[in-house]
Amino acid sequence: MSTETRTAVLLMAYGTPRTPDEILPYYTDIRRGRPPEPAQLADLTARYDALGGTSPLAARTEAQRVALQAALDAAAPGQYEVVLGLKHAEPKIEAAVDALAARGFTHIVGLVLAPHYSAYSVGQYLDRARAAAAPHGITVDGVDSWAVEPAFVEFTAASLRAVLATMPANTKVLFTAHSLPERIIAAGDRYPDELRATAVAVAEAAGLGHWTSWSIAWQSAGRTPEPWLGPDILHVIDELAASENDADTPRGVVVSAVGFVSDHLEVLYDLDIEATKRAAQHGLQFARTACVNDDPTVMAALAHRVIEASTR
Repeated sequence: MSTETRTAVLLMAYGTPRTPDEILPYYTDIRRGRPPEPAQLADLTARYDALGGTSPLAARTEAQRVALQAALDAAAPGQYEVVLGLKHAEPKIEAAVDALAARGFTHIVGLVLAPHYSAYSVGQYLDRARAAAAPHGITVDGVDSWAVEPAFVEFTAASLRAVLATMPANTKVLFTAHSLPERIIAAGDRYPDELRATAVAVAEAAGLGHWTSWSIAWQSAGRTPEPWLGPDILHVIDELAASENDADTPRGVVVSAVGFVSDHLEVLYDLDIEATKRAAQHGLQFARTACVNDDPTVMAALAHRVIEASTR
């Protein structure tokens, strides 16, 4: 089957440095070409050091690509080819599109490894893909959101049920996603609504009895002067501890980081190290649900979303 009749799938993700030597150029790219201050670079490097030097995100993203390819091959043999396009690391989105054009592909479906749509995140990925494809005459369709994809919801709910079975009866569930600047609210962005839709669906599937047993928090806000979406996860943990006066009653907090679909810095450091430490300081038992990573059931569901997008 020729590339003119096959569909390319551009699987897009944030990217990560693969080695310590790549941290500086990676951070510089995030800052739109402005090198970080020495203290900023040292802080980020220390976070990676705490994980062993780098994040496992590159390997996780490649595993997701392989799993999505396998799911598409099973559903529609020979019709799709999955390639990676990254925002802040190689292969960049533009380079991936150029390579597909050179091979003769005329149609791309873009899928971002983030379930919640925002014009400032998923929208930007798809815009970059379309801008790169336009000079080549390539059409690009996109999967905008999979916030309430049943397979994703059930995967998370199953993990949540299992984690809650190990926690104190007095446990609060916090659903989190990466914070974005508050100005998205004024622009009418639907990102906060997307997160809440996931939280409601997972809470119902997990059998959480009432809304007071869970809430939403934000995490990993950028270090810029402008305000970012809150409340921040660490602040919520502080408030939960302060609201409970009986220190003799076992208490817990479970974080379900539904805005992230692989184990990486914002999960392994911001939650497993930073948030865990904050909870321990207050005597709170802490746990989190599993990330999707390359779960075959979720990847199969995403493959069907790709097929639907390609045949619209």
